[in-house]
Amino acid sequence: MRTVNLAEAKAHLSELVAAAAAGEPVCILRRGKPVARLVAAQGERRRIDATRLRAVTVTMPLQPEPAGEFVRRMRDDERY
Repeated sequence: MRTVNLAEAKAHLSELVAAAAAGEPVCILRRGKPVARLVAAQGERRRIDATRLRAVTVTMPLQPEPAGEFVRRMRDDERY
């Protein structure tokens, strides 16, 4: 991972962003200690197809207890 001090990062931000976008993470240091990391952004997310999601969820059985009770039982039961 490439490391640069804050002053250098300010002076060469465009270059560092290009390096991060190309897959090379950049660590920015302040007084020799890491304070930030530039990494490539994740790709665009695909939209959820509501019809396909509904087709899957309608086949799922209903839970026998409310979610809050389920979480409390899982939290308090020593077997889990």
